[in-house]
Amino acid sequence: MEVNPELTRWNSCFGASGYLFGTAPNAFLALQAGRLKAGGTALSIADGEGRNGVWLAGQGLSVTAFDFSPVGAEKARKLAADRGVTQKYTTQITELSAWDWDAAQFDVVAAIFIQFATPAERAHMFAGICRALKPGGLLLLEGYRPEQIAYGTGGPRVPEQLYTSALLKQAFAALEIVELREYDSEIDEGEGHGGMSALIDLVARRPVR
Repeated sequence: MEVNPELTRWNSCFGASGYLFGTAPNAFLALQAGRLKAGGTALSIADGEGRNGVWLAGQGLSVTAFDFSPVGAEKARKLAADRGVTQKYTTQITELSAWDWDAAQFDVVAAIFIQFATPAERAHMFAGICRALKPGGLLLLEGYRPEQIAYGTGGPRVPEQLYTSALLKQAFAALEIVELREYDSEIDEGEGHGGMSALIDLVARRPVR
């Protein structure tokens, strides 16, 4: 069987003691709490060790999460149990390319620092996200801008995998943009993300026809 070096790397990272990116939710995601409605459904993409998906479950949403690392998924389940949200949090082990974007629709899709995708993979994923949102559903996305490469504090070092406002506007033209913000800020998210960072945040809503 062919060994996936990226899977090996992430299993190793997630296999260390503690949580690579901490157990608190991403700061941008946490700021969106007022937009969330308990009783809804959420999809958390590449949820890793679960910090974001488990937090969404704690807000009263029924969360489906996925990641390709079984080591990360196991730690996510443990975090969900520790937070008492096991019944509201389900994580699946799958490659991004194998995810069925048409299997279900969600009130919220969380896409936090998912910039491992190539431009072609990203186009497929972004189109899938639009379909996976229910009418009126919210996309909550945070990523790095190209200026992040100079900071060197996390994220890919491939410019094509980073986001600009123009790229996101084009990719999500089918959605209504609620908020699109570019800024630099100090972040502190475990050992995996830390230091001054070039960020871009998007909140967008699928129109109700």
